[in-house]
Amino acid sequence: MKKIFLLVLMLAGLMPISAIAQIRPFKALDVFELEYATDPQFMADANSVIYVRNFMDIMTDRKRSNLWRVDVDGTNHRPVTTGLNNNNSPRFSPDGTMLAYLSNASGKSQIMIHLLKTGETYAAAQLQNGVDNITWSPDSQSIAFSAFIPGKQDVYAPLPPRPKGAEWAKEAIVLDKTLFTNHGSELGKLGNDHIFIVPKTGGTPRQITSGDFNHHSNLSWDQKGKRIYFSANRKENHIEEPQDSEIYGVNVQTGDIIQLTDRFGIDTDPVVSPNGKWIAYAGFDDKRSEYHNVELYIMKLDGSEGRSLTKNLDINVSDISWADNSRDLYFRYSDHSEGKVSKINLNGQVTDFTNKVGGTSFGRPYGGGGDYALSAKGDIAFTMGSVYDQSNISLVNKSGGGEIQLTSLNDDVLGHRDLAKVEEINYKSSYDNIDIQGWLMKPTGFDATKKYPLILEIHGGPIANYGAYFSSEMQLMASAGYMVLYVNQRGSTSYGEDFANLLHHNYPNHDFDDVMSGVDHAISLGNVDEDRLYIAGGSNGGILSSWAIGKTDRFKAAAVIKPLTNWVTGVLNSALARFSLNYEFAKPPWEDPEEYWKRSPLSLVGNVKTPTMLMTGELDSTTPIAESEQYYQALKMRGIEAILVRIPGSGHGIASRPSNLITKTQHTIKWFDDHK
Repeated sequence: MKKIFLLVLMLAGLMPISAIAQIRPFKALDVFELEYATDPQFMADANSVIYVRNFMDIMTDRKRSNLWRVDVDGTNHRPVTTGLNNNNSPRFSPDGTMLAYLSNASGKSQIMIHLLKTGETYAAAQLQNGVDNITWSPDSQSIAFSAFIPGKQDVYAPLPPRPKGAEWAKEAIVLDKTLFTNHGSELGKLGNDHIFIVPKTGGTPRQITSGDFNHHSNLSWDQKGKRIYFSANRKENHIEEPQDSEIYGVNVQTGDIIQLTDRFGIDTDPVVSPNGKWIAYAGFDDKRSEYHNVELYIMKLDGSEGRSLTKNLDINVSDISWADNSRDLYFRYSDHSEGKVSKINLNGQVTDFTNKVGGTSFGRPYGGGGDYALSAKGDIAFTMGSVYDQSNISLVNKSGGGEIQLTSLNDDVLGHRDLAKVEEINYKSSYDNIDIQGWLMKPTGFDATKKYPLILEIHGGPIANYGAYFSSEMQLMASAGYMVLYVNQRGSTSYGEDFANLLHHNYPNHDFDDVMSGVDHAISLGNVDEDRLYIAGGSNGGILSSWAIGKTDRFKAAAVIKPLTNWVTGVLNSALARFSLNYEFAKPPWEDPEEYWKRSPLSLVGNVKTPTMLMTGELDSTTPIAESEQYYQALKMRGIEAILVRIPGSGHGIASRPSNLITKTQHTIKWFDDHK
């Protein structure tokens, strides 16, 4: 046997590489082989970057992550942590001697400290309910973080004493506030996020905020280490106005809190300048619109002299950081689906450094994501994505030179796959002639002399956007022989505030015209079989796809994923109830039931002729499965071919487990294949 094996190896050595490593289409199990980079952080010398390397564990069907290190010239790529667990959120101490990060290796979320000089690692703190937003003090002696603290359920009507040893049912849970209002909450889950401090040497974390409020934002110390700035809504109406927030500062010794901003709207993510004179933060004046651009503000540490630096720019700012000179700030934003990192000075002058930030969405090609870090030298490390790969770590220097890719995490997989080609398209909406951007994915082995079935895949949100990024779900559709069309219809982000607000109090409606115009444009290009059109989408895409099949019978089959189909029941049962009532409708359903019904896909179900598959996670609190159930029931009662796919144990993020992503895609492809 050994001789035969050696002979095979010898023969293989004589064969051309192309014969050994066959190029083949992207398949379902390849999903488990994908990796992507997030959260780069420069080391103190600015010569190396530590980042989070995300991967899939096929045996436990979970996403896992470890910390890896790479030099800025792309060499010395090596692990910092290992194991089939999750290590993330790397943060270097200001003195450059320690690396803090989060790990669940023990089964609970812990703050770990890695000593860079000796290589030793120890746990500084662990909590039962997770840790987030870890932030070093300026003197490198302490770490601040936020953590969820469960609330206690008061017994409303006590039961009589139970007999000794009796096994009674669990006591009733009595709620007296709007459901689904707290960060990370679910039906019946009580508690709040609070801010803690723990010494670098470890010990018992000390809680420095209190009250029935959530304190979940990034944290920023003042330069003397006496106060931590954060964002929260500590107002009496915080339940009724979950989107409203202000900037606060808490004294780390006494717990005394000062409020620095005071307006109706979001003020969030404060960052103190290196010279200790300014706080930069993100926010907007809330006009009850569906969408608001988030602006970049600065103010003094006492809250005075506040002003917006981006007021005259039609962009949405995120991930603010200061340059060492305290005169320039860096931020991230999206422009026509391109992720950018830019610099702005205190006079409002903007310099773009790269337009390739993204690739961190797993499954579908969402834009608006990605991470970056700024070095002491002014270089920028960021996550770079493309239509042919998930995110890798790349570098752009302070002078704005071309991007240098430091990692290639998927070359071993995607380098040997025949991926579908993706082309950008641009067209006009039939409704009002506005410009719409989209992308057309051609099937694997595309032949320009043939016609192919087309899947229209609609993004969620609707306040979101697709972009030129990798999509494992759509690659699987293309490898099954379908062309795939995805577009940014009105309401999508990255095209300015007015474009996003075209759906204000008005969706679904003319977004239908936008996507159908995209279908007509794709047909006009010559390779789409217009007798084999299909429609799919999740969340808002589920809403619009269920609406579309009530407006047209052009589609041979539909995959309606996690929709709201009846706005009355959907709004009042959803985790987004407060947002919907305050922003998506002018009045509550009991005051204007006609408007809610008029915009409900269920109101059009009597028109539907399209065979329809509905799919939702059984634990979904954003678009509860009852929304799919009632639409499915209506279709069955009308004699329309339909199936209902329930995903056990899944919430709104069906693709959060790799096998569920495959389940979602395979069921969609099978349903469409069955209706060719």
